[in-house]
Amino acid sequence: MKKATLTLHPDFKIGDISHRLFGAFLEPIGSMVNGSMFNPKHPTADEQGFRKDMIDGLKEAGLPCVRLPGGNFVSGWNWKDSIGPMKERKVRLDPAWFQFIPNDVGHDEYLQWAEKCGAESLYTVNLGTGNLQDAMDIVEYTNFEKGTYWSDLRRKNGREKPYKVKTWYLGNEMDGPWQIASYQKDPRAYGVLAHETTKAMKWIDGSIETVACASSSPFLNHYPDWDRQVLEQCYETVDYISMHHYHSAPVGNIPALMAGYQAFEDYIRTEIALCDYIGTRQRVKKKMMLSLDEYAASYRPANGASLGNGGRQHDMNFYSFDPERRYVFHDPDDWSTRRMFPKQGEMPRTLATASIMLTLLRHADRIRIGCSTSGLAQLCATDREHVWKGAAYYPFTHLLRYAKGVSLQPVVECETYQVDGYAIDDMNQYAGFENVAYVQAAAALQEDKNELAVFVVNADDKESHLLKMDMRAFEGWEMAEHQAMYTEDANAFNDFDHPFAICPRHKEIKPLDKGCAEAVLEPLSWHMIRFVKK
Repeated sequence: MKKATLTLHPDFKIGDISHRLFGAFLEPIGSMVNGSMFNPKHPTADEQGFRKDMIDGLKEAGLPCVRLPGGNFVSGWNWKDSIGPMKERKVRLDPAWFQFIPNDVGHDEYLQWAEKCGAESLYTVNLGTGNLQDAMDIVEYTNFEKGTYWSDLRRKNGREKPYKVKTWYLGNEMDGPWQIASYQKDPRAYGVLAHETTKAMKWIDGSIETVACASSSPFLNHYPDWDRQVLEQCYETVDYISMHHYHSAPVGNIPALMAGYQAFEDYIRTEIALCDYIGTRQRVKKKMMLSLDEYAASYRPANGASLGNGGRQHDMNFYSFDPERRYVFHDPDDWSTRRMFPKQGEMPRTLATASIMLTLLRHADRIRIGCSTSGLAQLCATDREHVWKGAAYYPFTHLLRYAKGVSLQPVVECETYQVDGYAIDDMNQYAGFENVAYVQAAAALQEDKNELAVFVVNADDKESHLLKMDMRAFEGWEMAEHQAMYTEDANAFNDFDHPFAICPRHKEIKPLDKGCAEAVLEPLSWHMIRFVKK
């Protein structure tokens, strides 16, 4: 059995943990909206057609916030088509995902659904085909009390009180070549637009905060200079930058999948350094905060890569001008168009995502918003008829319930491994990962409750690790709980018929020995360990 040590000290404080650090992202792709969220024919559908089984599942999980209504979809969506009586709403095409948008779930419905789930709405405005006036109008409609055209129209549409949406995203992935009305080739223009839009929106509601787009992938040719040029124009007025990253690994390559946290570390540190450079250069004292509002880790089959390009992509790689392509209508009651994820390999994918979430926690001083791209499905898995708890539900809810207070920096000493470079396609190319930690950890201290939670991932898919936790700085504390999740079956997965194939188990609690505790970390396992003061 391999050995590892973890040292904790109450003075190793990183920063306060935001209540919005572990949220989710929603975009109407396939059946995520039309099917999972909304289906008037479902047995549990409420008066608006929302599935109450999913709402109840998300409420029980404690979803704190959700970024909506997209996503790439937003850059071609006119919110004004989606308000008012259903019979007057306009059916549009969504060129981002080649689908029909009937707008039966519109602006008000998105916000009201989030309220029913008990989650805060983080709203993305259209700065692709939309403009500054549209952004002003949507804030007036959404947040202004009454007495104006847009606020009174909201009241006429059945919502008397303002929604009071606080956080507004200024477009989506505005540097992406795939984006409708992209600013890929003119970052300065987007920076000016973000600056001017922020001013106008905050003049309507001075309580809001805005989030400007940074590069939507560290693999893009213009990263990070695009970010620099944007921030030079809007640093003083916006409150956050929006970051997206998706880690890919070759199918079945568990070590590469589990190494993805290093890619996120590099991305986060680069953006922090860039923001602080701009702040210093402009003589602005404020610290720009980060919103990592789309992230995931998954297997992806290699799709060919032009290695001679050195990882630089041609714009045409992102365009699809296919005369045979047809737009799809996603019937909420017909799942034949659903994009299905493979069920096998659920445990490695769950742990890879949990590892990213631990990375967010270790940067809690600067990352104040986090939205897992598959967060809704992770907290409440769905199919056409049912809901259940997938494996990812458990690490996610452990973090929601116990990652509170102050983030502490754990000092981990463990064995490491290497991952050779690989290429998934022209865009997703990795130079390799060095000194990847088998044992990955984060911790949260609630001083007012005398409670400490330690979260640990064993990324080793072959061996257990004996973890010695040095708690001598926490004199008078004792272990109160140890939940561990692992499976001996590499192909195990949870579904409605087998909801507990992968779930945590309580492990035996032992007294600390001279201020130290021990825990056996099974291969590919998740651990939540709580300590309390006697």
